[in-house]
Amino acid sequence: MRVIVIGGGMFGASAAYQLARSGAEVTIIDHVHPGKATMAGAGIVCPWATKIDDPEWYEMYAAGGRFYDQLVAMLAEDGETEFGYRKVGALVTSSDAAELRSAGERIARRVKTAPEAGDVRLLTPKEAQGMFPVLREGLEAYFIPGGARVDARLLSAAMVRAAVKHGAQYRNDYVTLEVANGRVRCRDGKGQHLEADEVVVAAGAWASQILEPLGITHPVKPQKGQIIHLRLAGVATAQWPVLLPMTSHYMLTFDDSRVVVGATREDDSGFDYRVTAAGQAEVLAAGMEIAPGLVNAEIIETRIGFRPAGPTTKPIFGRIPGIEGLSVGNGLGAGGISIGPFAGKLLADIVSGRTPEMPVAAYAP
Repeated sequence: MRVIVIGGGMFGASAAYQLARSGAEVTIIDHVHPGKATMAGAGIVCPWATKIDDPEWYEMYAAGGRFYDQLVAMLAEDGETEFGYRKVGALVTSSDAAELRSAGERIARRVKTAPEAGDVRLLTPKEAQGMFPVLREGLEAYFIPGGARVDARLLSAAMVRAAVKHGAQYRNDYVTLEVANGRVRCRDGKGQHLEADEVVVAAGAWASQILEPLGITHPVKPQKGQIIHLRLAGVATAQWPVLLPMTSHYMLTFDDSRVVVGATREDDSGFDYRVTAAGQAEVLAAGMEIAPGLVNAEIIETRIGFRPAGPTTKPIFGRIPGIEGLSVGNGLGAGGISIGPFAGKLLADIVSGRTPEMPVAAYAP
């Protein structure tokens, strides 16, 4: 089976990797657009803390977190081990005592069926600050040992390289789609027809533009996120847990004294690839509020990513009805790093004609 995967982000890279592992002839066609969500994302894998209660979405979110152990083992077999993944645990905190207790009850309920989360415990303010030294004083926090962090751009690149090791081809190019006799056809940037049995559109916030010529209105739009990277010179941050203050912002660290604070969620932004004063102010204010110890940190860079945001929190993936050979994987929104690799595996199963390991009808295009 010959498969073209359009897009090398979290969804596309995972689908391509799983398809190549299963023996398909895969061609990954990607264009490195400024603002690709995967290239900007510095990710947290801790599904048990989310405030979103949609049962179908949470089932996918939790399964995505659980899949990481399997994915890490797969990639290690293929020689890929450097993508910033580490189980450092997660601190869930709030300055609102009632909100924190509610979060604790929600987490306790969920981890009953998620042994991978580890033994959750409530930390005193002193214990919490001991784990995350720049944290504001006086904050209790729930510690979830199974929480992890990952560098999205490194992970997607690792999955693409692993796919190539299994025989996939990678091309940096534009593509256009058309329909002939009810079947999708793909042309490259020079207008040459590319032979394929299946075409998977996993182009994130740009997918709508690719599908529009086929008469398809794809309900995914770019949601701009500005993410600030700071450095605490001389501070060993590698083992700090991720920090989830029960707002739309978050914090995580990497090995090079780097602290990442994110992120804005700017709807109706189009593809405005600019760092703005308002975006910087919002993220820095949120960071200083929860972690005032960052006040003297150096600003290294601000990354911009356009999340592919659908009409709901649910991802959108599966075969597009009415056009033979065409599938889509998109709509990951802010949950892309947790959900993307597992959803890509499910999409690979669909494209290959295998039965996915969980029901997927709720996510169908």
